[in-house]
Amino acid sequence: MNAKVLLVEDEARMRAVIKMMLSDMPLDFVEAADGRQAIETFDADSFELIITDIKLPHSNGMEVLAHIKQSDPELPVIVITAFGSIDNAVNAIRKGAFDYVTKPFKEDHLIGCVKKALKISRLTSQVRYLRKEIENKYNFDNIIGHSPPICKVLELAGQVARTDTTVLLAGESGTGKELISRAVHYNSERSGGPFLPVNCAAIPSTLLEAELFGYEKGAFTGAHGPHKGKFEAAAGGTLFLDEIGDMSIDVQAKLLRVLEGRRFERLGGNRPIAANVRIIAATNRNLKSMVEQKLFRSDLYYRINVFPINLPPLREHRDDIPELASFFVREFSLNFGRKAPWISETAMACLKRHPWNGNVRELRNVIERAMILAKANEIRPEHLILNDSPEAQLDKMAIDQIVPFLLSNDGIDIEDLENRIVTHAMKVAGNNVSKAARLLNLTRPTLRYRLEKLETKQY
Repeated sequence: MNAKVLLVEDEARMRAVIKMMLSDMPLDFVEAADGRQAIETFDADSFELIITDIKLPHSNGMEVLAHIKQSDPELPVIVITAFGSIDNAVNAIRKGAFDYVTKPFKEDHLIGCVKKALKISRLTSQVRYLRKEIENKYNFDNIIGHSPPICKVLELAGQVARTDTTVLLAGESGTGKELISRAVHYNSERSGGPFLPVNCAAIPSTLLEAELFGYEKGAFTGAHGPHKGKFEAAAGGTLFLDEIGDMSIDVQAKLLRVLEGRRFERLGGNRPIAANVRIIAATNRNLKSMVEQKLFRSDLYYRINVFPINLPPLREHRDDIPELASFFVREFSLNFGRKAPWISETAMACLKRHPWNGNVRELRNVIERAMILAKANEIRPEHLILNDSPEAQLDKMAIDQIVPFLLSNDGIDIEDLENRIVTHAMKVAGNNVSKAARLLNLTRPTLRYRLEKLETKQY
């Protein structure tokens, strides 16, 4: 596809010369003969490159440049100036022009200048597109789930996103802490800045300090040159400290000083550097309990726990499982280039019954495996490879329903209630006596005795 170029030059002969020199390039030219026309044309259309003379009637090239840069700072502008008027070209560069060419033109220089400008323009467009895709992906509206616990999380995250407040996300592994942190960042005033995640559990404590704060040449063996840390690299954006509960006490102390003073020094350096970042921390551990055990600094805990958000485990919002599963089916269908299968009722029942110790991350993995195994257009229970999980827990609601039933029959028959509980426990345990005994907090022989009293079959 040809690149659209706005060519601004008051001499028709000069416009013809420029177009002739660039005729071998895939360009579509739109011409303007003066500054006013150039501004009107620019406002009415979109371009990948502007080529403009500095001396123009009505509005000069510097005014055209200023208007373009105010509207689209990243759009490359090449200015044309007469030989001997280099000062004008230098001033244009300071005002944001990409480059300049002088009259009379050297064809190779003009072609090279245009090629570089178009390359920059296309890279900028790609970055814009990717950033828009990321922003759309991490929009709060695109986070799956409509259960009350998830709605509460989204409400809190949406409120704090509009501020620069430090956030602490707490929840089990796989509950979506990084997803929420990215949504907070991309819906904040810092969205134009970087989002840098640091996994504090994955980096040895001896290296984490250098990773966060950077180092100067000679700070330690192997430091052959200066290196920016994450606090510098994330300037103007957000630093996501994942698994902060695994950070060593020594690094915690240094992090606390940065959060309090908003300044830090590289390892081996003495020059203070401003810490212009927003901190979002996350943990799957109980930091309050760690504080009591002297495993986490209390002053750092209160510094990062300004706005806590607790992410519920998937077992606490099972109503979202069908929507999440369907979302992952669509995602992997696109990745695999195939029609999206449906999830059978029996398979969905299995998904809703599973304890999901790995939470949403585990559900995603299960659906990916099922998509590979399901050759037809239906995902069935045999396609679900569910990880071994802790013993199933008796459904409190199911037991609670027994009591009203018995009370409705003129009182409670204790033996009948006992029989119903034993029967329900066997059902939950899949007729496994050992599991059922653990659920009922009985010994295996005691449960066998009760089963024999019920005159059930021998297990």
